[in-house]
Amino acid sequence: MNRTANIERTTNETRIGVSVGLDGSGSVTVDTGIGFLDHMIDALGKHARIDIGLSCSGDLGVDDHHTAEDCALALGSAIDVALGERRGIARFGSAYAPMDEALARAVVDLSGRPSPVIDLGLARDSIGAIACENITHFFQSLTVSLRASVHVDVLRGSNDHHKAEAAFKALAMALREAVAITGEDGVPSTKGVL
Repeated sequence: MNRTANIERTTNETRIGVSVGLDGSGSVTVDTGIGFLDHMIDALGKHARIDIGLSCSGDLGVDDHHTAEDCALALGSAIDVALGERRGIARFGSAYAPMDEALARAVVDLSGRPSPVIDLGLARDSIGAIACENITHFFQSLTVSLRASVHVDVLRGSNDHHKAEAAFKALAMALREAVAITGEDGVPSTKGVL
């Protein structure tokens, strides 16, 4: 089973190329033009053990919104394509991840129905060159294009960098669990489709 995908997304605001391999080693090459976002996508791929190649040329002269949103949409779409019919996958995944004083929880259902519930509790306006509101929006956009139900909650923490990184790592580990091949052949749903 070849669970890989290549996606290109071009708008008036961004030009993005994404490749993913769901059964990889967590090898990541990323260049979004936003250092902290690169760091978080690297953590996502590494801890999900999903190989990711992502490059983006965006309108960062305007601000970081379009780049963050469109990278998330393209990455979620690539994972969705790589999942195919979602046959033989675990479907559900959950994980906790600490980062020093911060603790995050992520729960994923690759249901085919997009429903993001994201509460990161970030207090700063920005981390590096990305607005904290766009970190939350990244999770929301990824969830929609992935066609999944994703709940990410930061349960405690005082440092926003730690809280954001714990959230990405928790999501990564929950995704790794949800996309895992179970050895079953069917689609894990009473409906017969996801």
